[in-house]
Amino acid sequence: MASGIITLTTDFGLGDHYAGVMKGVIAGIHPAANIIDITHEVGCYSVAKAAFVVAQLHAFYPPETVHVVVVDPGVGGSRRPLLVEAAGQFFVAPDNGVLSQVYERAQHQVRHIDTEQWALKPASNTFHGRDIFAPVAAWLAAGTPPAEFGPLIDKYVRLDRTTPVFVEPGRWRGKVLNIDRFGNIVTSFPAELLDESPADFRLLAGELEVLETASTYAKAPPGLPFVIAGSGGFLELSINQDSAAGAAGVNIGDSVELVFSQPNS
Repeated sequence: MASGIITLTTDFGLGDHYAGVMKGVIAGIHPAANIIDITHEVGCYSVAKAAFVVAQLHAFYPPETVHVVVVDPGVGGSRRPLLVEAAGQFFVAPDNGVLSQVYERAQHQVRHIDTEQWALKPASNTFHGRDIFAPVAAWLAAGTPPAEFGPLIDKYVRLDRTTPVFVEPGRWRGKVLNIDRFGNIVTSFPAELLDESPADFRLLAGELEVLETASTYAKAPPGLPFVIAGSGGFLELSINQDSAAGAAGVNIGDSVELVFSQPNS
């Protein structure tokens, strides 16, 4: 049975009416829905940032929660609206790679939403959050079976995988998955590496080469770059009370490297 919870993740901000209108559409279809704002401050057009956000949040919600993700620079173009079932949850989003990290981490089924049946009429070319994604989310949360929204498809857009890749003995290349508001750099390297080799590697990110580790921010002197096991399960590069991203000069999607002192690592 659907949980009745709908989460919203967008790049709309809160200075305009867009997020509020989506909530109005949902309330008109399913007044009992529990609407939760994850964030409306994803950077404009930042599909990669939204992919990280949605992959981090869904495990903490009840089964059959509906997650709406609208970061959609291709709105009005040929990209398709999707309904995805993964990890016991539902995701409603454009087919632009915004669900890539969900695809990487969980078995999933992907449906192409039939907009002729489910979109508001007339649907605009510029606000599919209101006209397609919000109504689909509302009907889904109200208990409409996923199969009614459209056919299963097996080809859909994925961003490049975030899994670290082997470069040469002792060297692995990963990606910057996220930069939070404090300037912490979330890498795609698993946090367990700190337990396995706490003093045997250096992390290279842009202008920074970091060898120090810390178990908490409080244990790192202010201004010192260090590597920490982040709450999302990845290694993070931080500077206590300063921006590691600013010091490193990196952005989401940039490469980072992990170099082990033992070449056979």
